[in-house]
Amino acid sequence: MIHNLPSPKTTKKSLRVGRGIGTGKGGHTTGKGTKGQKSRTGYRKPRPGFEGGQNPLSKRLPKLKNVSGSRTRTRLFKINKEKRVPLKLSEVANLATKGDDISFEKLAELGLINPVSHKTIKVKVLFDKDIDKALTFINVPVSKTAQKAIEKAGGKVVASKE
Repeated sequence: MIHNLPSPKTTKKSLRVGRGIGTGKGGHTTGKGTKGQKSRTGYRKPRPGFEGGQNPLSKRLPKLKNVSGSRTRTRLFKINKEKRVPLKLSEVANLATKGDDISFEKLAELGLINPVSHKTIKVKVLFDKDIDKALTFINVPVSKTAQKAIEKAGGKVVASKE
């Protein structure tokens, strides 16, 4: 049917670069500027990390001792450190109710940590100010000053891992 035919102006012909003046982008430099490596045929972008022949950053940094694969040029920026998330004791106390058992699951429920990644990140409850609620921390790392504040408020810390 005629109403299904595409309009002749909807499809645009692709430019044939460097095929003469009449093609719209032809003739001498064909939109690449004059001279230089980027104007030549066969030019590709250099690989990531290539700094034009200069000694690259990955080789300027020292090899590290006691890092697996350090002989194969493991550098400073390749080390994956564990993420440590400090939690303020007052924040936990504000969101929890009196007499709550605080575990990783409860911290995730309160929205203080990501429920999926709590096994891969290190969480530690740190002291910032005294609390007035008695809370029980189960298998949650707590600093010594935070532990004193928890016990002072009538709570306790059970099987804390440092």
